[in-house]
Amino acid sequence: MQYEITLPADYDMEIIRTRVATRGHLLDAFPGLGLKAYCVRERGVDGSPVNQYAPFYLWAAASGQREFLFGPGFRGLSVDFGRPVVQQWTGVTALSGPDHGAFPHTATKHTEVIAPDADLTDLIEQSTEDTRRLAATPGVHTTALAVNPHGWELLRFTLWTTPPAVDGVHYQVHHLSTPHLPELLSN
Repeated sequence: MQYEITLPADYDMEIIRTRVATRGHLLDAFPGLGLKAYCVRERGVDGSPVNQYAPFYLWAAASGQREFLFGPGFRGLSVDFGRPVVQQWTGVTALSGPDHGAFPHTATKHTEVIAPDADLTDLIEQSTEDTRRLAATPGVHTTALAVNPHGWELLRFTLWTTPPAVDGVHYQVHHLSTPHLPELLSN
């Protein structure tokens, strides 16, 4: 799950950094949350054309997602920034990488449209294998593969401890909450 709050070009991003620093810990033990990466893009940094607060979530339990979206945390965000559109994907796999014990300073999100004539079984099998190879890459903390069946799109989200040399949207990670991540990780 992810929502993206795009902010004005002249927005003081210190406000977002302070918000994450003072509130990020509130989800460090949130029931049902596998992972929340507090992702930020700053205009002119790492090629970003926008200022954006775009946290990314992996849920270990749907009840946790429900509690978050209908609870005080999301309500507070909606009061401060307006209620954002929430993107959701169906998880395929989540894998830890060789740098799983270190803090990931960067995240990447890579999406690709699934061709209408693609065999979904073969595509998911191949994409899962590609994700396994990516998970073995030095610098990877965690990587996840998911599918949006509404628009038939593959998504790969990866947390990095070193600057990645991969395509996709690049984010700075300012905090990471992982209360139930072990429950999500595939072997």
